[in-house]
Amino acid sequence: MAVTTQSPPRRWMGRRQLREWLDGYLFASPFILGFSLFVAFPMIYSIYLAFMRWDLLSPPRFVGLDNIIRLFQDPLANLSLYNSAYYTFIAVPIQLIISFTLALALTQRIRFRDFYRAGFYMPIIVPLVASAVVWQRVFHPEFGILNEVLGWFGIEPRAWLFRPELAKPAFIFMSFWMIGRQMVIFIAGLGSIPESLNEAASLDGAGSFRRLLHVTIPLMTPLIFYNMVIAIINSFQTFVPAMIMTQGGPENATLFSVLYIYRQGFVNFNMGYASALAWEFFIIIMGFTIAQFYISKRWVYYED
Repeated sequence: MAVTTQSPPRRWMGRRQLREWLDGYLFASPFILGFSLFVAFPMIYSIYLAFMRWDLLSPPRFVGLDNIIRLFQDPLANLSLYNSAYYTFIAVPIQLIISFTLALALTQRIRFRDFYRAGFYMPIIVPLVASAVVWQRVFHPEFGILNEVLGWFGIEPRAWLFRPELAKPAFIFMSFWMIGRQMVIFIAGLGSIPESLNEAASLDGAGSFRRLLHVTIPLMTPLIFYNMVIAIINSFQTFVPAMIMTQGGPENATLFSVLYIYRQGFVNFNMGYASALAWEFFIIIMGFTIAQFYISKRWVYYED
């Protein structure tokens, strides 16, 4: 005997559910409109421009893959990628080590602890333009504070921003000014580690260093991973300091990728080639980010 099953009756959205749905989209509409107009649409339009030649004045002209081929043959494009990678892969590990060390120190019971925390965090709220102007003065070859301090130890003044071999190290040194955000995240993570784990390790005979190595650092690996991903993305997008302090010099030593994209688009008025460079840069950053998430499965500790 055949048995027929009847599908359940379709439930229409009630008036209350419809009202909640509309209210939700109404409150989210500023973000949706802003994202659509200022992020999604420019990204989609830049794909179209990557196959065009456009100088912002005449109508765009289709050139096929010319812009794609050019970016692989352009020595300045390759140099800008090298400068960004050099800056990122040297600066970010040192930033993480310094910020984590400061977080360890500022979670101890010391006098004026809150004052020190505020002092190390305060550079984050300073506008990048103001920071760049200040650091340009710090690196001044004749009147800079850095050369003055080095002179106390018998080191001759250096033209930090005027010599190609010193320009990138100067920018790396300047990046340590902005570690306050990473430090605060590490402080929050250290405060959430159960004290019972350190007490159990102490009862097993573990000293301070072994507790740090086998308890604290494994539990902090999710935050280390988060700070690393954000720091790499931010470092690759360095623009304002190079634009204000050196404009890519000396001898293109600080010509970072974003600065070169800006130069092609808004100085040379070659928006098609700038769009192709931007998408190449986007793919590289996305590739590094995906690779970090894949590798993180081997060293990031996730508590069940």
